[in-house]
Amino acid sequence: MPRIASLVLGFALSIASGLPLAAAQCGNTGAGFETWKRDFAREAQQAGVGQRGLNALAQARYATGTIAADRNQKSFRYSLDKFMQIRGADTIVRQGRQRKARNPNFYAALERQYGVPAGILIAIHGMETGFGGFMGDSSVVSAITTLAYDCRRSDFFKPHAIGALKLVDRGAITGATRGAKHGELGHTQFLPGNALAYGVDATGDGRVDFYNVTDALASTANFLRAKGWRPGQGYQQGQPNFAVIKQWNAATVYQQAIAIMAARIDG
Repeated sequence: MPRIASLVLGFALSIASGLPLAAAQCGNTGAGFETWKRDFAREAQQAGVGQRGLNALAQARYATGTIAADRNQKSFRYSLDKFMQIRGADTIVRQGRQRKARNPNFYAALERQYGVPAGILIAIHGMETGFGGFMGDSSVVSAITTLAYDCRRSDFFKPHAIGALKLVDRGAITGATRGAKHGELGHTQFLPGNALAYGVDATGDGRVDFYNVTDALASTANFLRAKGWRPGQGYQQGQPNFAVIKQWNAATVYQQAIAIMAARIDG
């Protein structure tokens, strides 16, 4: 029997066995990943993941590149000036102003609907993927399930792993979809659980596509509004909406950079 088919059958048998549900045990090497996946499949089904999601889980591989990246996030330890330099803040601002000028009605419509100004959305888009220039080369499902298995932050990533599998069920992504090293996906690098909860079909085609810039930016604005964004209020440090930027990324230097770049873009 081909290996993938065997894995899927093994998952199905373990789920159907009727044994008491036990939490999948984390690990710090790839050695226990296949056993963890079988246990996690039962948790995933209990959480509502369907067959397509379970098949994607069965095919996931332990992502050594993800673990290496998770252990080596140096840029968030830089000073603000250094961080903005290495992340290309001046380029993001220059290109961001051009993008806003080319399509002002699009950004104005998003602000009318969600209350989030163009500068914030453009700064996030530029910071995360260089305006879609590079959205990642890692398997979203493999990366996020690897982090859910890894003991360092298993509890944080498990809901996002479930989210990724549900996105597969919905057809928003597949097991082959590529994203960032931590499983973030699309133009603004949503974590999968957030993508599931806040994704918006802004194009009206019946599908939330985070690799479509319209859906991605509307979803980002929807996330920020849902987290407490106050229309018309400031977003610099000490102002009401700065706390909402923290919901997007927990690194202080990132939050500061987004606020500064957004103000420069908005003029």
